Amino acid sequence: MEITADKVKELRERTGIGMMECKSALSECGCDMDKAIEILRKKGHARAEAKSSRAAKEGLVGSYIHMNGRIGVLIEVNCESDFVARNCEFLELVKELGMQIAAAKPRYISSSDVPEDLVAKEKEIIKAQIGDMKKPPEIMEKIVQGKLGKFFEEVCLLDQPYIREDKIKVRDLIAQLVAKMGENIKVGRFARYEIGQD
Repeated sequence: MEITADKVKELRERTGIGMMECKSALSECGCDMDKAIEILRKKGHARAEAKSSRAAKEGLVGSYIHMNGRIGVLIEVNCESDFVARNCEFLELVKELGMQIAAAKPRYISSSDVPEDLVAKEKEIIKAQIGDMKKPPEIMEKIVQGKLGKFFEEVCLLDQPYIREDKIKVRDLIAQLVAKMGENIKVGRFARYEIGQD
């Protein structure tokens, strides 16, 4: 199938990725728009990982208030430059992350932030739940790791399915903007408040 300028333009508008990369992705998948987006997302995620070690000392603190003031979120999102911090897509990401925290109630940013004693306790609970299964030890360990992954999806912001599109995780949402902006973007910290909750 012919790769037209309109197809390349459409893909660029949908992903924010450069023209040449869009054209390459379309030729790689026979001009299938959804597959091309998937290819670019995978490449974008790889670029995001490469940028993750760079210092992100700019950014902003955003707030989100929900349910007539019954739930409130403060969140710090960092980037590398003031230029990106003032970009409307960055501001939109901060707002989306605030909504995610209000709705999904994460307690930590990522699995590396979960205290080791809490992870050990969760593993104990999982092992007790599956204790009477007659499976080989290596299969049992896989089951434990799978259930631990589900636990992280509940309590860690970056591991949670994105509330607007649950096929992607919050970390993928951030990675898409990293790929588009060319800067490291990360969640610095957040606090969630709810009336009547400790």
